[in-house]
Amino acid sequence: MKKLLLLIAFSLIAFAQTPEVPKEYPKGELGRMVKLGEAIMNETNTHPLTKDLVGNSLQCKSCHLPGNDGKPGTITTVGTFRGTAASFPAFSKREKTVQTLQDRINNCYMRSMDGKRPIIDTEASVAMAAYITWLSTGFPIQMEEHRPCSVLTSKRWAANQKKFGAIQKKATHKNYVAGKKIFEAKCASCHGMNGKGTGNFPPLWGQDKNGKWLSYNTGAGMSKLNKAPAWIQENMPFGQGGTLSDQEAADVALYVDAQPRASFSLKDHLLPKEEMGHYNSKVHEEKHSVESNFKDFGLDLAKIKGE
Repeated sequence: MKKLLLLIAFSLIAFAQTPEVPKEYPKGELGRMVKLGEAIMNETNTHPLTKDLVGNSLQCKSCHLPGNDGKPGTITTVGTFRGTAASFPAFSKREKTVQTLQDRINNCYMRSMDGKRPIIDTEASVAMAAYITWLSTGFPIQMEEHRPCSVLTSKRWAANQKKFGAIQKKATHKNYVAGKKIFEAKCASCHGMNGKGTGNFPPLWGQDKNGKWLSYNTGAGMSKLNKAPAWIQENMPFGQGGTLSDQEAADVALYVDAQPRASFSLKDHLLPKEEMGHYNSKVHEEKHSVESNFKDFGLDLAKIKGE
């Protein structure tokens, strides 16, 4: 209860100090691009400009949740778009280069969207960056030398990853079982007992009848055992963020990320160089699987699942 009260208090303080979401779109062509970016965030896997680049059934708003205004990414918790543009250019440990906002957005298509990286400066890429920049109106520029993350959540995001990493290294089969019970009690009503989603609520794992993977792959941040619980604790259950204890958030993330999902090989998600152009990264070989993601924390997936 003490941790919950502290989280609520922190959120209220942060919200009071956070610039409001702009109420008016820019005029002319800039306004059109901001609106286009917003539409893509809402309809990523079906929008004409991005549907061929998405390999699953997610939209940007699946992780970058709408606030009270209904716009994707206007929450103030982890996953917010507010203040994000003010962090860029930012250094990325994963790519080992300084990333632009477009880089950050486009790289998400390879991982969370299990698709192909959009070409920089295409209309879709510019529009998404325009929307996020619009939501960052009023935030002072504060380039991030440690991680490409919103100025609103950067330090908290890093601290919580460290906290949950330590918890997950101690995980056992009992934690997996506990996570399954939490999922069934608090998550399945929206995401389905089989993790395939229901209605407007996104899938978390699994395949459709044609064998297409429905959710994020093993290269996505949400597939990492320290990052997923940090996001879950602040945002889930939907409308009840901050109600899970550290251990509950860790256990349910352990259970969800132990389920089958697409493995990640970087080269499979890049367009041909002559089409894509320069890829702003010093890392050109990267592979992950569910098993390797668990091994990163010293865990044996089979033992965790009791197989």
